[in-house]
Amino acid sequence: MKTYRLYQVDSFTRERFHGNPAGVVPNADGLTDEQMQHIAREMNNSETAFILQANEAEADVEVRFFTPTTEVPLCGHATIAAHYVRAIEGSVVSGRGMQKTKAGILPVDIMQEGEDFSIVMTQGKPEVSEPFPEPLVKRIAEALGIAQDSLRKDCPVAIASAGHSKIMVGINSESLLHSLKPDMDKLTEISAEVDCNGYYVFTLHPDAEVLVHGRMFAPAIGIQEDPVTGNANGPLGAYLVHFGICRQLEKDNELKFTIRQGEAIKRDGGMQVQVKIKDHQPVQVKITGQAVVAFRTEIEL
Repeated sequence: MKTYRLYQVDSFTRERFHGNPAGVVPNADGLTDEQMQHIAREMNNSETAFILQANEAEADVEVRFFTPTTEVPLCGHATIAAHYVRAIEGSVVSGRGMQKTKAGILPVDIMQEGEDFSIVMTQGKPEVSEPFPEPLVKRIAEALGIAQDSLRKDCPVAIASAGHSKIMVGINSESLLHSLKPDMDKLTEISAEVDCNGYYVFTLHPDAEVLVHGRMFAPAIGIQEDPVTGNANGPLGAYLVHFGICRQLEKDNELKFTIRQGEAIKRDGGMQVQVKIKDHQPVQVKITGQAVVAFRTEIEL
């Protein structure tokens, strides 16, 4: 029997019971894949992060991410949670570290802010697909409960990824965004066809302090709705740059913006997104988030 430390961390907020909850096991060496999956299912967060010793010289730690039903290559809010726990436990100091993930070896920066910390996650390679054909767009809109004329004409429906892909769906109305009641079965069916598990529905507000308000649905991996999603908003930044949607906001070969998500389900939180640009295309994506511990316990296995 070994005692494992288990945290519940609310990411992308400093206010407990807001933001996006993630499980974190900071001493996960010795757990089997099956045990990690069981712990993730028991925690029943959208993701739980397991921190292990890295077996590669280039990485400081290995982090694995499990939903209640499956392992995923990368998770934004669980990355923020995992490295926040490392910081408050004192196993790392402020500065850059490297985490090995199923999406590659990626930098994570821990920034001390007074007696607390913010975490900067560099995500994977930015990639954006071709726009979906009109018949598929129509099916996605119907599954989300969105009329065709409510889609933003300047935002093609397409897949964007920075290590973990999402389908981007821009709409015109924030009130519509917060009233959506998608058909989860239809979304799951489409996910299997296009090999992408999540749908990020968003509005844009270029003249406001918060550029993006969004909601993310991923029923194909057991997540009806994710409160605040790093692996949606980072890819969204790459998507906005790729299609030139917010070019007026780009400065010094960068696009920086703030998002707000989770309002419709009363788990609101936010993050900052930073996209480096070369030749009008995204070349690097970073997200910055805060966190707070909701509770800590132990489990013996």
